Amino acid sequence: MSKIDQGIAVGSIPLLRRAVIEENSAWQIVCVFERAAAFALLILALPLIAICAAIIGIRCRRTPLIAHRRVGRNRAPLWVLKLRTMWGPETRRQKACGAIEYIREHSGPECKLENDPRVPGGFPRFLRRHSIDELPQLWHVMLGDMSLVGPRPLTEGELRRHYGTSTEEVLSVRPGLAGLWQISGRNRLSYADRRRLDLEFVRQRSLGMYLRILLRTLPEVVRGRNSW
Repeated sequence: MSKIDQGIAVGSIPLLRRAVIEENSAWQIVCVFERAAAFALLILALPLIAICAAIIGIRCRRTPLIAHRRVGRNRAPLWVLKLRTMWGPETRRQKACGAIEYIREHSGPECKLENDPRVPGGFPRFLRRHSIDELPQLWHVMLGDMSLVGPRPLTEGELRRHYGTSTEEVLSVRPGLAGLWQISGRNRLSYADRRRLDLEFVRQRSLGMYLRILLRTLPEVVRGRNSW
């Protein structure tokens, strides 16, 4: 369960408020369950991941698996694994966002395009729409670096620009494969919406909320709405 600390202070001056997550026995059991479930799901998904990786490798002639640098729980570095789905040219709008920085670190609602030319064709679009490109992240859940449910892992730049003093609170829990904002609009949400929903999850986290998000995620992934 979560409780709100009164803040981190220098002397008697509070600097910010943050969530202190008490990993009680219930959440420890959840973590053990997640790691076992992730192991089983990863074994089942390996044939699909291998087929998709082979098709990607043939089409783009580059490594099909990539790692994006993100910030994990308590600011631990986290290299998030994904299947490569972008290898086309950038547009003027993406160059204005800073093409290299955009690709490597700062992908987000303000710069994402529904018909992004860097996603060349129906196959990589299908992988992104149904989150198949994120299946390798089951590896992180198996290791205990991620959760099945939690705030999506963010870059240092996203946290600095859009989360501000809420950063430490959001980073007090493990990032997740699924989360509250993914079932509430996904890519159609702004960063302000995403921040609000991440904070709502951290502050109101419970086993009931965890299960509701988990159960709603599969239909959302199958439908592929608001995802590109």
